[in-house]
Amino acid sequence: MTTDQDLPMDGQSATAVFAARGIDVTPNKDDGVVKVVKRQGLDGEHPMIGDRVTVHYTGKLLTGEKFDSSRDRKEPFCFNVGKGQVLKAWDIGVLSMQRGEVCTLLCKPEYAYGIAGNPEKIPPSSPVVFEMELLKFEGEMLTDDGGIIRRIKVKGEGYTNPNDGATVDVHLEGSCGGRLFDCRDESFTVGEAEDKGVPLGVDRAMDKMQKGECCILYLKPKYGFGSEGRPEYKIGSDKDIKYEVTLKDFKRAKESWEMDLKEKLELAAGVKHKGNQYFKAERYYQAVIQYQRIVSWLEMECGTGIDQQKRIQDFLLTSHLNLAICFLRIKEFSQVVENCNKVIELDESNEKALYRRGEARLLRNEFTMAMADFQQVLQVNPSNRAARAQISVCQNKIKEHHEQDKKTYANMFQKFAERDAKTGKMKRRRDDSMRSGMNGDVGIKRRRRSQDCPS
Repeated sequence: MTTDQDLPMDGQSATAVFAARGIDVTPNKDDGVVKVVKRQGLDGEHPMIGDRVTVHYTGKLLTGEKFDSSRDRKEPFCFNVGKGQVLKAWDIGVLSMQRGEVCTLLCKPEYAYGIAGNPEKIPPSSPVVFEMELLKFEGEMLTDDGGIIRRIKVKGEGYTNPNDGATVDVHLEGSCGGRLFDCRDESFTVGEAEDKGVPLGVDRAMDKMQKGECCILYLKPKYGFGSEGRPEYKIGSDKDIKYEVTLKDFKRAKESWEMDLKEKLELAAGVKHKGNQYFKAERYYQAVIQYQRIVSWLEMECGTGIDQQKRIQDFLLTSHLNLAICFLRIKEFSQVVENCNKVIELDESNEKALYRRGEARLLRNEFTMAMADFQQVLQVNPSNRAARAQISVCQNKIKEHHEQDKKTYANMFQKFAERDAKTGKMKRRRDDSMRSGMNGDVGIKRRRRSQDCPS
């Protein structure tokens, strides 16, 4: 183990010590970042590009003067490694570390603060030393719910990614519990991977990948094979799976701004049909992707004539209504309300939108608002029996809610009364005790006065 005292803080001697004891960890081996390990890591595993890492660090000049330290702030620092969020030396150095490792990095200016340095802290063209401790690391979350975690084994090329509708050529290796169940080269359209038996999570990761990238995707059941499993692969229900994906090549689909309105309307019909197919097959997440594509194409379009305007509105109404029913099926009720609101903005008396919004609000326990929606449905169509039945449900729920409130408040008042009664008893006891004490004092004083008087 090497300590700070072992590393003399002047240019020539520090460089000599690092050269003798350190390892050049730069890809092109130009001694830009030289590492000396002070404490070995725990398990031999290294971070991958894009991982969320947590570190403690202390930065010093070669004079020994400290210019920054997370330890002084008593707060570790987090960043996505290999993504250019920090100094180049940090990205390179941390990727070479193991969990729990402590090391010292000697960094040339071009890998640290460059020719300019950092005003008031680091002189121009200064090499610097960082002590780094890698506390932990974890894969990059591609979804808010943590259902898709990515770890990049090989970084891709360029700055473009596949988009929805792009065609991609990939190599796939799927495993579950350490058992390889899928190994193949495949081509599919992003947004339609289900047609080729490719899990939703792989499809949804495509727009984050670059050509040549190889990554590992950790998929929760929602993004894998769900509650159905995949019998042909001997995968049971609700299993986490892992896919190693290499993006060999891709061809992007046209973006909205690259198409004229005629082309958008022609494509929208086919995409709507695809969405409907997924919906009938109960592939609701895949259906959502298709309907959202139509919305993204047409929501800002106005059309040049009455016919075009009507077609645009029809596509938008249908897409938002279909999105609402999809989100209702997958229990994302806020999205149901949002899409129904979009329909009602276009058609305030839309029976389906009012009814579906009422369903979502009822399931969110917003009984009064739900009842108002179902009442509006009856104003539009008095013969809608389902809405009438739902109003009865809402009324019963509101009544149950009020009864529950009464019980809750009754219990609260009972507890308050018991507490007040208990407090009153204690107060009376204190008062009695005080009166008793005072009477005793009076008796003593009387006896003292009688003793002091002449006989």
